[in-house]
Amino acid sequence: MKKFTIISIILVMAVALIVYARTLGEEESPNKVGTAEEKKEILKASWNEVLSQAKGKKVNIYMWGGDESTNRYIDEWVAPRIMKKLEIKLNRVPVKDINDTINKLLTEKQVGKDTGSIDIMWINGENFLTAKQNNLLWGSFSSKLPNANKYIDLQSPAIKNDFGEPTNGLEAPWSQAQFVFTYDKAKVLDPPKSAEELKAWVKQNPGKFTYPAPPDFTGSAFIRNILYETTGGYKQYERPISEQTQLEEKMKPLWAYLNEIKPYLWRKGETYPESSSKLDKLYADGAVWMTMSYDPSHAANEVNNGNFPKSTRTFVLEKGTLSNTSYLTIPFNSPNKAAAMAVINFMQSPTAQIAKADPSIWGAMMVIDPTKLNSKQKEKYNEINRGESSLPVKELMNHRVPEIPAEYVDFIEKGWKEYVAKE
Repeated sequence: MKKFTIISIILVMAVALIVYARTLGEEESPNKVGTAEEKKEILKASWNEVLSQAKGKKVNIYMWGGDESTNRYIDEWVAPRIMKKLEIKLNRVPVKDINDTINKLLTEKQVGKDTGSIDIMWINGENFLTAKQNNLLWGSFSSKLPNANKYIDLQSPAIKNDFGEPTNGLEAPWSQAQFVFTYDKAKVLDPPKSAEELKAWVKQNPGKFTYPAPPDFTGSAFIRNILYETTGGYKQYERPISEQTQLEEKMKPLWAYLNEIKPYLWRKGETYPESSSKLDKLYADGAVWMTMSYDPSHAANEVNNGNFPKSTRTFVLEKGTLSNTSYLTIPFNSPNKAAAMAVINFMQSPTAQIAKADPSIWGAMMVIDPTKLNSKQKEKYNEINRGESSLPVKELMNHRVPEIPAEYVDFIEKGWKEYVAKE
């Protein structure tokens, strides 16, 4: 009996030591997430308190790494200034597809991993919808950011909704984009002005046009642009997909258009480039005479980098091309939420946004409202030389049409595989 009692006492002491050790480890861990109540306190804190908590932290930002100009902007322009101004180390983590990052978070959510490695994600569209539906995002922080309140129209439909889905402050607007076609003016003297003119041009120039195969983001965007023009515009798709009737029937003109141009595409449409970068390579090599991008400054950047010919120009369709806002968000298990907020706020600042708009640095469209800038900031913004390859911002703005709600995207991509790729 005494022996059993002694063993029991030893076991109890061992358990107590383990619990104590774990408590010490949690107190000493620099990445402790804290309780739900502690997390909420960050959103209640003053901005000075947020900055105080942020100081000395390392923030991992996960973002698509496929564009040299974007990477250079983060690594060489943003990161050094954040270190100097905020004493935060910004570490860019490149990903091939942000959907992989979403899947990582889904796994961490399922296994109860409360302390992750992702502090900020560059996100929008389908990925935001998935993250929102699965509670992968931290909370409604966007309206707490000083620069968002001062320089961004948070009530604008283009800001409040991400591919038709209300953001509810779960992501902070960071950049704007618009779909453009890119062409070589030495080979294409009169670029098409509509989907019908594009179809005629493709037939007149067999093998000189193609588009990336969905689910590539750019290829999918091209198909959505053609959807609007072949089926009567974007307004009919503003309502939820569940409220649509005879949607399969409505899509038939789109599939007919894409199948009509298919025999005249590069390699007779028997295969498609698997990514926008592969299409860019075909264009750079002269195999095709057009490419496309959801970044209006992409062509200018490629010219500046020596990848595209100097005769490269861009155009949009008269009835408009897709536009969207992209966002920065904080995952549910970010270990450095205050620091993530501080970084995002800096990236929304006029200084960072104007630099981002400069093609010599990146060339992406600002998300802040130019009318809210002071006179010196406006002067600096207006002095930006966008180069001959980029369209003027005013022309882009006059030809913007909204993105389709995210729930349609998967439906369209599956339809393309069934009715076009397999034909």
